[in-house]
Amino acid sequence: MKAARILREKIASGRIVTGVLATDLLWPALVEYLRKAGYDYLIIDLEHGAHAEQTVSEVCALGRMVDFPVLIRPIDSDYATIRRTIDFGPCGCLLPCVEAATALDEVRDGIYLPPRGRRRPGGPGNYWVEDFQYETWKREVEDFFIVLPQIETRHGLANADAIAAHEITTAIAIGPYDLSADLGVCGTMDAPQMREAVDIIRRAGERVGKTMWRIGDGPGLAAEGFTFLCIAEPMAALKETLRLKNRATREKGSSTE
Repeated sequence: MKAARILREKIASGRIVTGVLATDLLWPALVEYLRKAGYDYLIIDLEHGAHAEQTVSEVCALGRMVDFPVLIRPIDSDYATIRRTIDFGPCGCLLPCVEAATALDEVRDGIYLPPRGRRRPGGPGNYWVEDFQYETWKREVEDFFIVLPQIETRHGLANADAIAAHEITTAIAIGPYDLSADLGVCGTMDAPQMREAVDIIRRAGERVGKTMWRIGDGPGLAAEGFTFLCIAEPMAALKETLRLKNRATREKGSSTE
């Protein structure tokens, strides 16, 4: 898929790459808004979001048509879940709570058709390809599919090197809030335990020539040298913008009284 190739090239460039994670609300026009705002990708959150399947498939289809990368975060990394997720037609997956490289073997089975895997294609994802020959699936879907395994537990942290080195890992990722909770410092992102964990994950990726995906404050993460960033949840960003605009308006009115 061209969108996947585009995102891979941007990640490899070392320049700042920005995206959003849509948890609270998803609609097709979001793709257009993000493109016009200069974002590089969208992740549809199916782990915590309650998005209708039809909407998910429509957003993925629009992303394919305009070459805008749309990824999905499924609820887990089980074979059946991954197979179903790919049927929607995303160009990649953000995988929650990956704790061992062996879990990525099962993901690989859900991504690849035989003989490399066990996936049985269907659904809107069938519109990806020119024909249904194996070499077409491999060339147009599988070879560029993006996989971002999230480290969210102590166990995953201990296996960060193997997870980063796995053949399907595009970039190693972190689930900062869940990891902070598992480390006993829930929500305290500047705790020494969290800083050490981030360094462990980052170095695991660097050792195998892969970058690290981060979610959080964009300017702050960019200042720390991270380049593959998720910097907003659209509805949370809208809520904050509305709050600030309302406060500024009321303060301006108060100053003229």
